[in-house]
Amino acid sequence: MPQITLETDRLSIRPWRDDDREPFAAMCADPEVMRYFPAPLSRKESDDLIDRAIVRAEDDGVCFQPVERLEDGCFLGFVGLSRPAWQVPGAPGCVEIGWRLAQAAWGRGYASEAARAWCRFGFETLGLREIVSFTTVANDRSRRVMERLGMTHTPADDFDHPLIDADHPLSRHVLYRLARP
Repeated sequence: MPQITLETDRLSIRPWRDDDREPFAAMCADPEVMRYFPAPLSRKESDDLIDRAIVRAEDDGVCFQPVERLEDGCFLGFVGLSRPAWQVPGAPGCVEIGWRLAQAAWGRGYASEAARAWCRFGFETLGLREIVSFTTVANDRSRRVMERLGMTHTPADDFDHPLIDADHPLSRHVLYRLARP
């Protein structure tokens, strides 16, 4: 599969490079960035995540990919489409849109801008009928991005994340959906 590169007015979404590992590890070690995940990631866990994303791109054609600012090439985080490795309750076989940005990139519309480019690619190029996104109930920042994308939330679709202990405060997740226009 060819590597995907998308560009918006301000951003480049591109394949992973070795020089992404250091800023990605720093971002994933930041407790505030990882607030709605079970724990910050070690350097090895962060590198393993990149390695899995690269394999996912080779196998599926899409993955969470680095986002950099066009004006200066600054690594901002990742945004992309992915097929979850586990079955999302109520959305088996789904394709998800997801993002994780460094704190310095928050509040500037980068996640929404990059996610819109990926959704357009998913619908127009891949022919997807639906794209989903999910997060823990308390993650208002990500939920606002989902809403800006035009995604809809139906409380009956909410689920307990199968990879998080049921009694963990982050277990309950909301599911948002976006149908092809």
